[in-house]
This record gives sequence, structure tokens and C-alpha cells, in this order.
Amino acid sequence: MECIDLESFSATARDHAVHPRHHGPLEVFDGHARVTGPCGDTMEFWLTARNGKVERVSFITDGCGPSLACGSMAACLAEGKRFEDAADLRQKDILEALDGLPKESEHCALLAGNTLKAACENYLNRQKGPQKETRDGKGTCDTCEETDCSASQRKKDETEEEFEDRRKLQSRLCRIRHKIVVLSGKGGVGKSTVAVNLAAALMMSGKRVGLLDVDIHGPSIPTMLGLEHKTIQGSEEGLLPIDIGGLKVMSLGFLLRNQDDAVIWRGPMKMGVIKQFLKDVAWGDLDYLIIDSPPGTGDEPLSVCQLIGTLDGAVIVTTPQRVATVDVRKSITFCRQLHVPVLGVVENMSGFVCPKCGEVTQILPSGGGKSIAKDMNVPFLGSIPMNPKIAESGDNGRALLGQDSASPIARAMNEIITRIARGWDKR
Repeated sequence: MECIDLESFSATARDHAVHPRHHGPLEVFDGHARVTGPCGDTMEFWLTARNGKVERVSFITDGCGPSLACGSMAACLAEGKRFEDAADLRQKDILEALDGLPKESEHCALLAGNTLKAACENYLNRQKGPQKETRDGKGTCDTCEETDCSASQRKKDETEEEFEDRRKLQSRLCRIRHKIVVLSGKGGVGKSTVAVNLAAALMMSGKRVGLLDVDIHGPSIPTMLGLEHKTIQGSEEGLLPIDIGGLKVMSLGFLLRNQDDAVIWRGPMKMGVIKQFLKDVAWGDLDYLIIDSPPGTGDEPLSVCQLIGTLDGAVIVTTPQRVATVDVRKSITFCRQLHVPVLGVVENMSGFVCPKCGEVTQILPSGGGKSIAKDMNVPFLGSIPMNPKIAESGDNGRALLGQDSASPIARAMNEIITRIARGWDKR
């Protein structure tokens, strides 16, 4: 890792980077968390409690100056506070206490805040005491109080095996608050890039996020996140998704022996593996599950809609030119026929922002996404400009938002998330 020149830091930030406070693990602790950010840096926090307050706090990180400074300041701010208040410390609180950091390093404050919050929540969850639990710590369908749940009663035409299979699937899905599928009518519009950065943006805002790649024939998520050589492990709770900084990822790419292998499957086999990803993967409790679907309206998106039953919505990705927008209309019609709410349209590759002067050049005809949204009476979520760093970050296996949280793309993605959240409020 290339360390940043500390001369660009404020005096306070430089002092904490060179002489970090509360540095090093605690042998005895009441709360602990370890988080790896999309930028690749990992941070750990340990906490001890006394009378509901943070008595001692320490951290370590494999990052250099910015991570050390942010971890040190977060620890200083947390010491002596109630656990609820320490967990509420935000990126801006850490940056203000450090008297600012260079824009390209501000994501380190977000990593420190998220790790501290996770450690505080780890302590608070331990204080709740034992509950009616399964091995993974959550109630089963047998202990669920929702008597009107469709999974609680066996259908007339179901075998016992089919009933138990459906209950297991439903018990996984019940622990996921929002399920969003990312669709496009045409390939090459940057749908997977939008899905990855949407998941990263949600995670960086403090949400618990899963990312499911159901592109059976061309799984690109492992490459985009630098996970090509990862393999799936099993446990008593099921298949364990790959965890990268708190983002839980599952893809068929993890199950291939060779990345050059071609998957030559018909519909039923695709349906089977997607069902396994939803039913047999130990997703745990999630605020969001982002599902990256292949282009078109075929087996994979249809299987997702049928298995999940009730999707919270679809994000439709297009590029500005007409050849893409024509097919995107089909994706909106697909959602309507399956009763999937359309959260809105994202126009990707919307203008090229010159990295030197900031001038916007419309390489492709502009306004296609907004025009579709208006014609089809669905929300327009926003435009994402072209940036050479997108391709570079994808090839390097890192989400762009984790490397440049102040970029125009990061701002656009945060605006998209805000508009999606407003959509929840109206429903």
C-alpha cells in the first residue's frame, strides 16, 4: 500500500497518525469488531464497559497514516461515553475532531466509525441475554409469532419435504429487510458496476448488506471485488457467503474450479442454484440484499421474482443512447407483469467528466434514462457520469466508492440511495 504524504494533513491529524492513541489489542474485552473497508484497509476495535459506559477502548489497523489517525481519534472520542453515544459517532464527527483530512482519505473516517459502531453493538447484543434461538441465534418458524405467515401452514398439494423446503427458504428471507434486484434490458450498460457500488454505498452508510450475483453465465462480481480465488465454506447454519468489510457476497463464480469454465445450463438448473443461494446461504440479518441479475427478462430474474415472492423493488440501469433505452422499457414491463415495484431508472455513463478541467462532454446522447422514466411513469433516480477510475477499480477488485468517497460518482450514488429511501417512506 502506498502511504499518503502526511504533509497534507492538519497538525492534529498528523499527530494522531504518527502517535496513535489507544493503539493495540485488549486481552480482556466486552465488545469487539473487525471490519475491512472497500478500500482494502482493515480495522479492529476492542472495548471494555463500566456502568454502561466505554471504560477502555483500543484499535489496530493494517492501513497507514489516514487509518491510524481516524482509528486513534475515534477511540479518543468514544472513551468515557455511553455505548449508545459511542455507537452514534459518525464520519463527520471524526473528521471535524481531526480538523479535516484530504478528500481521498475521508473514507478512513467512515471505516473507523463503522468499526467502532460494530464493536459497541457487539457489546450491547451480549447484554440482551439468552433468547429462544436456533444455532445461528435467531428464532425458527416454530417459534415465530406471525401466525398468518404463509410459511407456517402446509399447502394442500405440498409434500412434507416441499413444505420444509419452503419454510427454510422463508426463514432466511424473513431476516432480510429489503430485497432489491438490479436489472437492465441490455448488456454492457454497467449494471454490475451499479450493483456493486450501490451495495458499497449502503454498507458505508452503516447498513448490513448482502450482494447476490445471479448472473449464471457471466458472474463478474467476484472479479469486481477482488474475490476470484475465494471459495465457499460450509457450516452448521449453511453455506457461508464471502465477507468483505461486512459486505456479504455470494456468486456462482465462487463455485467454479476454473474461472475459464463455461456454465452450460438450462432453466431448471439455473432455478435450482438460485434457490440454493437464497435458501442454503447463511445470510443472517440484513438491511438490504442487492441482487445483480443478468441482462434481459429470462430465467434468472424470473427465478428471483418467483422464489422471493415479494421483492421490495427493482433498480433499472440504462445508458443514454436509444439502442439501450428501447430494451430497458421491456425490463419495466417485466416488473409490472410480475408485480415488482420499480424503484426507478439509473442512467449510467451519462457524460464524461474531464479529470483535469471538470468539463462535461456528452459522448453518448444524453437524457435517455430521464425520458424513459417520464414516459413509463417511474421515478428517475439519477445519472452516473463516466469515469476512467470505474474501469480501473473494477479491474483492481475494489469498489470505487471505497477509494474515492468524494467523487462525482459517490455523490451520484448517495443521491440515488436517498431517492430510494424516500420511496420507502411513501409506501
